[in-house]
Amino acid sequence: MKIDDRDRRILTLLQEDSRISNADLAEAVGMSASALWRRVRALEEAGIIERYGAVVNAPAMGLRFQAIVHVHLTRHDPDKLVEFIRAVETSPLVQECYATTGQADYHLRVLAPDLEAYNRFLESFLFRLPAVASAQTNVVLRTIKRDKPVVP
Repeated sequence: MKIDDRDRRILTLLQEDSRISNADLAEAVGMSASALWRRVRALEEAGIIERYGAVVNAPAMGLRFQAIVHVHLTRHDPDKLVEFIRAVETSPLVQECYATTGQADYHLRVLAPDLEAYNRFLESFLFRLPAVASAQTNVVLRTIKRDKPVVP
């Protein structure tokens, strides 16, 4: 799907407020409500809009400890790798996981209530995975930039 300036404006506004009404969005981009609805539907069907959601304040939910974890694997055995990925996908503390180049094989963003809960995550979860050789933790002291809209 080819994205034009009107699509970019729609995407920007939806990322700022996914609860904006169809009528308000149509007015903001200068389209009829029905034409806008078809345009948004096309963006969804093309996979450009993956989902809608709310941004939750983690500290307000009691998740005050945040870390970036650099995970080093012992081996790249396909079965162990699949086991690692499945485990990470199911962990409620792991918010994001990236396979990366560089010294670490994976980088995780982990949210926990406190340091003790994070230590339990390491000892009872991460270090028990056969593929994990080691992990280096960088504690997040302050968030500077988070969840910014993708600039279309």
